[in-house]
Amino acid sequence: MRVDEGFGGIVPALSAKQILDTIPDIDELAEVEVIEFGHYPGPHMSPEIMFDLSNQIKSYVQRDDIHGIIVTHGTDTLEETAYFLDCTVNTEKPIIVIGAMRNSSEPDWDGPRNLRDALILAGSPDARGYGVLLCLSDSINAASEATKTDTNQLNTFASFDFGPIGRIVNGTVMMYRKPVRRESFHVTQIPKHVPLLKCYAGMDAMLITCALEHGAKGLVIEAFGVGNVPPSVFYALKEAVQSGIPIVLTSRCPVGRIEHIYAYEGAGKHLYDAGIIFADYLNGQKARIKLIAALGAGYDIDRIRAAFEWA
Repeated sequence: MRVDEGFGGIVPALSAKQILDTIPDIDELAEVEVIEFGHYPGPHMSPEIMFDLSNQIKSYVQRDDIHGIIVTHGTDTLEETAYFLDCTVNTEKPIIVIGAMRNSSEPDWDGPRNLRDALILAGSPDARGYGVLLCLSDSINAASEATKTDTNQLNTFASFDFGPIGRIVNGTVMMYRKPVRRESFHVTQIPKHVPLLKCYAGMDAMLITCALEHGAKGLVIEAFGVGNVPPSVFYALKEAVQSGIPIVLTSRCPVGRIEHIYAYEGAGKHLYDAGIIFADYLNGQKARIKLIAALGAGYDIDRIRAAFEWA
């Protein structure tokens, strides 16, 4: 990204080679093969594009001469692409997804540092078997756990519930732990319509009804607190489950898991007893990606539930 006076703002601009040229000692770090997949701003990404990217990466990780993969990505949807890759590319080789919070027109652009760290991480045997990793601002986070937390700060990605799994310290990879939980799906197609809806005070069934009438293959609901919804929402979700639509519940809170402990009308116990799938620690956007992957792999509701629920 850099400022383009013709557009009057910041746009995707640099080629992969131009980005690599910002690393003066790159030849000492790794032998790099450049693949130009596309110039997509983060908000232009879609599950269909993620699927294409996943399939390309699958072909590269089969090669013996490739020891790791780095994907550069806009930060707005970086966590979703990273998690889709984590769900669909089953390899021991490191896959590192990076971005930058400042653009290349700024004197303190963070892109080169993040790329240099990613090169070190991708080439490290210590990073094998961790799944897809995010590497920004010296921190290493699991794709299954990290989320963008700030609109401007350089260290915007954090794993609220579990913390980072490692760091890059003076050019050295230090891994602390494995990701808490990972699943792999053999995705063969992308379901067209899997909405994510956030609960709000006074919410009725209108948005849910509209989504189902427009062909939703599944729904993800960000519930209040530990997993509760308004009564009208509960009855709409219950009806959807009875018609065979998988409904996944997560919390609109940034930290914590959802549980079925409250028993009033619309509360977690009623939702769980009605067949709603609980996403445990996943946030809404990740739960949607996982549901897309499960549906794309042909899972029925029981297999989807097993993929989401810890206990």
